[in-house]
Amino acid sequence: MVSVAKNNVSLVIFDWDGTVMDSVGRIVSSMRAAALKAELAVPTEFAVKQIIGLSLDPAFDMLFPGVEKAKRQQLFAHYRDHYVLHDTTPTPLFMGVEQVLQQLKDCNIKLAVATGKQRRGLARMFAETGLQKYFDTSRCADEAQSKPHPDMLQQILRELDMAPEQAVMVGDTSHDMKMAQAISMPRVGVTHGVHGREVLSQYAPKAIIDTMPELLHVL
Repeated sequence: MVSVAKNNVSLVIFDWDGTVMDSVGRIVSSMRAAALKAELAVPTEFAVKQIIGLSLDPAFDMLFPGVEKAKRQQLFAHYRDHYVLHDTTPTPLFMGVEQVLQQLKDCNIKLAVATGKQRRGLARMFAETGLQKYFDTSRCADEAQSKPHPDMLQQILRELDMAPEQAVMVGDTSHDMKMAQAISMPRVGVTHGVHGREVLSQYAPKAIIDTMPELLHVL
């Protein structure tokens, strides 16, 4: 077992999509299918990847600027239905995720999730993966201001009575890095999701890793 206590890490906060779960492909295909069904211009794969992790309103502002509220609600309904009911793109956990979570818990490290998913979406993922047992708390897009605002992290810190320097944010996008940087929380970038080293390195992460097991060695 790798000991991380020596680095004074008391809390590790994980993004979900693109960090814990390999769901980027399904998000992209579902958003593009929803736009087509809503008779809107279909965004590129690259454009959809850039909004992963954001709450719906800022995501739609970027992908579908000027679209009225009723159309947005229709678009979200199409997206949700396609993602949950129709899209067969696999969404496995990334290699080693559960083992890493178990080892961190064995080291008495608290764990949390800060995600762009809505609460019911995260609850569905918890049920499907069985990972909820590892996490002490979580914050979702419908419970806080959207990334990259640090509200999610601040709420988690208040709940667990911790300071930013006691925690580490682990994520695969610039949104994750920015929100941690905003409150001087140490951060680790993961390259197996949306953004690569070139983007992640702009936000002075503690480390950039390619696989989740590497996290145990950089904490």
